[in-house]
Amino acid sequence: MSNLEPKLTIPHDILTPKQIVTELNKYIIGQDNAKKAVAIALRNRWRRQNVVGDIRQEIMPNNIILIGPTGVGKTEIARRLAKLAGAPFIKVEATKYTEVGYVGRDVESMIRDLMESAVKMVKEEQEEKIRTKAEKNAEDRILNILIPPVKDDDAEEEENKDTREKFRTMLKNGIMDDREIELEITQQGPNGMAIMGPMGMDDMGINIQEMLGNMMPKKRKKRKIKVKDAMPLLIKEEADKLIDMDAVLKEALFRTENSGIVFIDEIDKVAVNSSKSGGGEVSREGVQRDLLPIVEGSAVNTKHGIVHTDHILFIASGAFHVSKPSDLIPELQGRFPIRVELNSLSEEDFVKILTVPENALIKQYQALLETEGVELVFEESGIRQIAHTAAHVNEEVTNIGARRLHTILTTLLEDILFNAPGDVGELTAIDEKFVKDHIDDIASSADLSKYIL
Repeated sequence: MSNLEPKLTIPHDILTPKQIVTELNKYIIGQDNAKKAVAIALRNRWRRQNVVGDIRQEIMPNNIILIGPTGVGKTEIARRLAKLAGAPFIKVEATKYTEVGYVGRDVESMIRDLMESAVKMVKEEQEEKIRTKAEKNAEDRILNILIPPVKDDDAEEEENKDTREKFRTMLKNGIMDDREIELEITQQGPNGMAIMGPMGMDDMGINIQEMLGNMMPKKRKKRKIKVKDAMPLLIKEEADKLIDMDAVLKEALFRTENSGIVFIDEIDKVAVNSSKSGGGEVSREGVQRDLLPIVEGSAVNTKHGIVHTDHILFIASGAFHVSKPSDLIPELQGRFPIRVELNSLSEEDFVKILTVPENALIKQYQALLETEGVELVFEESGIRQIAHTAAHVNEEVTNIGARRLHTILTTLLEDILFNAPGDVGELTAIDEKFVKDHIDDIASSADLSKYIL
């Protein structure tokens, strides 16, 4: 890769690590160490691309492993990071992969998926840039059907042009939406005609249409269709003509290799517990050994070309309640130099989770019931009682973190959600008494609390 390559221009080049953390704080409570680690890693992607000289190739990403119990925000950090990254991003589960030679997905498929994500991202950006031109071309095609162009007669041609502009205005204003036209459109090929290949080739996305697309002409068929339904089809066809797919693939490859991020969830499930042994342990260790060269840096074949994984950032996460990070093979451990432990959530954390984030559960239920004309008011005493109940059940049964709040709120509001709007009234207040009356009996019983999953 030469030093003359363009610098990576992605949305987070204007976000400092502090600003990235500020954005994450809008949705994730606590876990400051984890936010700080991913913010630095994200910013370093941009920093590396702005390094001058050959040393840029020597700067490798510091992969991160997030360690903590379920429901404390590991996956949520990944979701929000994807939106902030402005770069190819995929989230995968380690348990979906098998060792080479076994039936299932091979670990290289995560890089193929990442490349597909990049192609889709770049193509959508290009479509947005040429959308205005594609829309005009689509309009012209519809106008050619409604008012065929006239040639060789200047007066008639001028009149035709005026009529076309009037019709174009009507088209833009939706007046022509329900008018039927006869349109020749490309027939879509049959689905599901995948070619069987060697193990692991199922993810390559090779199918009969792709292989023979350039050899066999695409079928076109005339059909009657309303203008409003024809417009999206024609815009897509015109956009496909205007987009340079070679340039798209080149840019997608560059982004995948230089700014791609892979989030591997449940990596603890492929760790080999040192106190146990069995056939399954061998298979899990095989997945780790297959994963190692991908994380270290290797060349992966995709249908869009070879992807070098040397500068792709890998973020792994796991609860590690059965195994521990040291149960991973030493070589893989060494490829995740940054380890961040996430804390269990306290009662006070639950209060904040219910109220502070922009997508807080309380705000979601208020928005849902507002559509029925019901105003749901959560008193502070009610919120604290919900948080207390969640913390108590987590302590007594199984600690599933913030996920406990989902089912507690569903149980608490079940009658209101069922009876709305008729038998509820316009205003419902959720206070401490309301919470205790509806779920205290269940939560206080060790036998029954296990059902509040």
